[in-house]
Amino acid sequence: MKRILAVTACPTGIAHTYMAAEGLKKAAEEKNIAFKVETRGAVGVENGLTEEDIAGAHAIIIAADTDADEGRFAGKPVVKASVGEAIKNPGKLLEEALNKKPATRDYIAEAVKTKAERSAQRVGIYKHLMNGVSYMIPLVAGGGLIIAISFIFGIEAFKEEGTLAAALMDIGGGAAFALMVPVLAGFIAFSIAEKPGLAPGLVGGMLASQIGAGFLGGILAGFIAGYVAKGLKDAIKLPKNLEGLKPVLIIPFFSILATGLLMIYVVGGPVKVVMDAMTKWLTGLSGANAVVLGLILGAMMAFDMGGPVNKAAYTFGVGLLGSSIFGPMAAVMAAGMTPPLGLWLATVLAPKKYSIEEREAGKAAAALGISFITEGAIPFAAADPLRVIPAIMTGSAVTGALSMLFGATLRAPHGGIFVLPIPHAVGNLGLYIVAIIVGTVVTALLVNLLKRNPVTNGQTVNNE
Repeated sequence: MKRILAVTACPTGIAHTYMAAEGLKKAAEEKNIAFKVETRGAVGVENGLTEEDIAGAHAIIIAADTDADEGRFAGKPVVKASVGEAIKNPGKLLEEALNKKPATRDYIAEAVKTKAERSAQRVGIYKHLMNGVSYMIPLVAGGGLIIAISFIFGIEAFKEEGTLAAALMDIGGGAAFALMVPVLAGFIAFSIAEKPGLAPGLVGGMLASQIGAGFLGGILAGFIAGYVAKGLKDAIKLPKNLEGLKPVLIIPFFSILATGLLMIYVVGGPVKVVMDAMTKWLTGLSGANAVVLGLILGAMMAFDMGGPVNKAAYTFGVGLLGSSIFGPMAAVMAAGMTPPLGLWLATVLAPKKYSIEEREAGKAAAALGISFITEGAIPFAAADPLRVIPAIMTGSAVTGALSMLFGATLRAPHGGIFVLPIPHAVGNLGLYIVAIIVGTVVTALLVNLLKRNPVTNGQTVNNE
């Protein structure tokens, strides 16, 4: 019996990773395929593939939008896909893997020769950016909540040296938040150039912080460091007896030097000007301008439910936390909670319009929604995208706009309702909850208004 392995990984490692793994596992059981899947989620690698697993595998499915440690599969047939495709079409991916021909020695040689080129074509800018964001999020989440806890003792209690409030601020702000931009840059570079990119990326990110270029400077530093390190790795050829110097001395020296000089003399200054202007504008946002920004961020969060547009809005909100701008992050999380919550409410308000399976999916969507996992809306959107997506975008846009209009703030980039009880984690908590409720109701009403497939005797009637 042919044995298929899989790796699933999404940028945040919270929902898509496990949904893709479960879909592939279920499809493999239905097809009676020997199967094992490794998940690379927020808690790290789970059910990891061993060397024995890989050696005995017929093919490997890599369903990943971020780093999946692909180098270990050299010489094995590989099927590449996004986590979204694995959720929607797991059976197709398994069939493609089963139909792969065993690798030959010529295939291995060709794969090794063209690895860097194919990798660059395959992953793209989005994947590199999301790799950095995925490593940055735990620092921002943990640091933000620790800072919020320090405010329990008073908003300015941390200024008194030797107190617990001061210690908490040192941990959350002085350490965790200080590492945010360097880690973002370091793991963007790591995604581009693997290990040689990490050191120059971290240094470039640290310089971005010191210069005041913020998370925008960190993003640019990561890409500069990654492509410089990758170029050096590919270009420098040494005799075998000196090859060991390349990764530990030559590449780090030249890549750190080049990245540092570019950040100080070329990139840092202009990016700081842009970052200062954006910070000033965002800090002064009020009224109509705040509403428009909330509308845009909210609609982006619902548009593809965890895809590139959603992650662009999320990254924008997370990045601003390091500049002490907390309003956009509040709008982003509220708008990300609204789609699954609204779809759950829709099934409650009009159960006869939904099948038993859809009503069960609604219950699951509720649990995901309160946890800020927008992907809970995917089953509904996939089944009826032309009606569901406009409805959830409208609801999320309303939520985002209200959150910004109310002046709500959020110091943690994740957690859903579970961060709401933490003192000072959310500003204007009462109105923030109102924004989420209103958006949820708007979503539910619109979905039910647009839906055209009522259920009769437990079976969906297609009115198309």
